[in-house]
Amino acid sequence: MNFKMPHTLALLFFLMVGALALTWVVPSGAFDTEMVNGREAVVPGTFELGTDADTLTPVDLFTAIPQAFADSQNIIFFLFIIGGVLAVIRETSTIDALLGRLLDALGGQPGLLIFITIFVFALTSSIMGASAEYIPFVLILAALCRTMKMDTMTAVGIIVAGYGIGYGAAAFNQYTVVVAQGIAGLETYSGWPVRMALLLPFVGVGTHHVYHYARQVQANPAASLVSDLAMPVEEEDTDTASYPALQWTHIAIMVSFLVALGTAVWGIATQGWYLTELGAAFLILGVVTAAIGRLGPSLMAKEFVVGAKELTETALLVGIARGIALIMEEGEILHTIVYALSVPLDAVGPEVAGVGMMGMQAVINLFVPSGSGQAFVTMPLLAPLSDLLGMSRQIAVQAFLYGDGFANMIVPTNAVLMGILGMAGIPYDRWFRFCMPLVLKLLALAAVCMVGMVMLGFA
Repeated sequence: MNFKMPHTLALLFFLMVGALALTWVVPSGAFDTEMVNGREAVVPGTFELGTDADTLTPVDLFTAIPQAFADSQNIIFFLFIIGGVLAVIRETSTIDALLGRLLDALGGQPGLLIFITIFVFALTSSIMGASAEYIPFVLILAALCRTMKMDTMTAVGIIVAGYGIGYGAAAFNQYTVVVAQGIAGLETYSGWPVRMALLLPFVGVGTHHVYHYARQVQANPAASLVSDLAMPVEEEDTDTASYPALQWTHIAIMVSFLVALGTAVWGIATQGWYLTELGAAFLILGVVTAAIGRLGPSLMAKEFVVGAKELTETALLVGIARGIALIMEEGEILHTIVYALSVPLDAVGPEVAGVGMMGMQAVINLFVPSGSGQAFVTMPLLAPLSDLLGMSRQIAVQAFLYGDGFANMIVPTNAVLMGILGMAGIPYDRWFRFCMPLVLKLLALAAVCMVGMVMLGFA
């Protein structure tokens, strides 16, 4: 009998059921809390078991869901806005034109092509949270790689390495950084210079892995992991006109995006902006993009709705994931679980504990591949846990980012990954053989970074 992983939404509901069951067997308990820099933090050494928690019933399981959506409304509506605006940008062909121009310029230099393309994909994911937007580039890259005597696995490796590294080393990603820092009570985008600086070393690891494989294939086509499979494109299907030419409108739109992002960072840092103001900034960007791209009000509205629809599943995952933490909060077992986790981690010291938190995130990502959804599941645990272990909550956010981003590259529950593999016609088992060593390399470098951040007091 073959096991089939349930849909992520169903899995999160099962986790809610599990959380409800835990409230019946795990004793309630709580730490004392205090306000630190405007946020509530637990006080180490003050945990006490309680006896006055109300017993939750199955009915509470269902009343928790609408309450969880209400608690998460700011991030849910922000996700809809982001999805809509990105769809408007996609409709102008700006992303296609920029990446197409890059591929056209570097097609004869495979090493440079691999490095710069991975870097651009990673930077775009780090800043914009792009992921599914890369699926249309599978066939273009596959055709280009075949003309350079490489294979489709190389093309997919370029895309997924860039996507995964961009999420793992994210600096401004609205789906992960903003959500995780908000739950942890941190200033939005705080710590971005460190995260941005660490992007390049991870890109170097990804480039080395993909290029090493590509050179083996160039030297010996039989070394290809997909040599026996039919390719989704033929060598003659490499017309460089398959993507739009870069025009001044595309450049103007990208400049507008950078201005909007810079304005948002300035407002957060100096004016106390948060999701409401960020949403407004991106809505203005959408209107400006439509004006520059001459989309017209109706077409802009149509594409905005399409983009918002694409994030409906993510929004539902965020709401249900919040319900898991809500059940544990109402059952007053959240602090008990945090205390239980802190005991073994406290015994190994904060440096090893930080790495352990990252590993825990990577495992959880198998069951909750949505970055935003996973943040709502785990950050309520990791944030107070970092308080108990004497480390900054930025470390907890970093553990979440590394564990989520790098595991995204290999977990079969990741819809974007499976979409890319499906477009390329690559079986998952072949991809696992190619990608698992890369994921281990990235996690090893991430572990070194985590230890360094703890030792240097990254805050």
